[in-house]
Amino acid sequence: MATINDVSRLARVSKATVSRVLSGNRGVREESRQAVLKAASALNYQPNLIAQSLSAQATGCVGVICAMESMQHAVNYLPALEKQFRRHNKHLLLRFADDAAGVESAIASLGRGLCDATLVIGARFALPPLDGSVVLIDCLDAPGEHSISFDHAFAAETACQYLLSHGRRRLVLLNYADGETAEQVLHGYRRGLEYHLAPYNRQLVACRDPSPRVALQVLINSGTPFDGLLVMNQADAQEAISVLHAYRRTVPDTLAVISLDGTTPLPGSLLPLPAIEYPLEKLAEKALEMIAGKGNHGGVPLVIRGDLVAG
Repeated sequence: MATINDVSRLARVSKATVSRVLSGNRGVREESRQAVLKAASALNYQPNLIAQSLSAQATGCVGVICAMESMQHAVNYLPALEKQFRRHNKHLLLRFADDAAGVESAIASLGRGLCDATLVIGARFALPPLDGSVVLIDCLDAPGEHSISFDHAFAAETACQYLLSHGRRRLVLLNYADGETAEQVLHGYRRGLEYHLAPYNRQLVACRDPSPRVALQVLINSGTPFDGLLVMNQADAQEAISVLHAYRRTVPDTLAVISLDGTTPLPGSLLPLPAIEYPLEKLAEKALEMIAGKGNHGGVPLVIRGDLVAG
């Protein structure tokens, strides 16, 4: 196994220069930097991360706590985060949590010398009191400058306008039970209806808890007619399509489904369902800026808007 001494000899620079280059220090001549990188690649040199962390009093690791209902939804974030971390010589350490106690436990374990910073993604429950340095991404309880939230009202309004412009007039919204995100989604839904002069019908707004499947079954069994469906994410979309198929409702012929967060393939087709998608690369970049202390947004969350992907 190659050592730092081997890299130093091959690159014809000092060990200190090798260390500075591999730790991302920019105070090195470009010629020397390229020589070190070429030598490290040729020797397949792997730095000793433990030794680096001891000398720098930093681990180079960022803890990521996925507090999301769906594993599939959570996994969407990870490649973008890992790619951005890798560019800055940082490593992702993953934990999962499904309630406030789980988040608190994960933060405590990650904070015992394992990580230099922590992210919490997608919590749909009230979070425990957190240190101000914890970065929150798309969490219901996301105050302050160290948080990134999505413009849920804009997403719902855009989704409504898309369905209405395609001739769908009776749109069901499977919304969260309560909380700020639920209010934002409902506000955008109503605004989208108003823009097209479509009436608001309270019967067409259903709570997706305990599950989208149950909510949709109750709605169909009630006999309430509808030709469009807004769901919170791609996991909800897949569950909804399964229910609609069981009731012999064809998508998208007789009923259109749109996800407010992430696309999902339409069964039997190479095209995805219409959806709102968020720029996860940008989100990962902003999260890293916050970790580095460069994310001051005047003490308010950074809000990111999604784009309509119509398949």
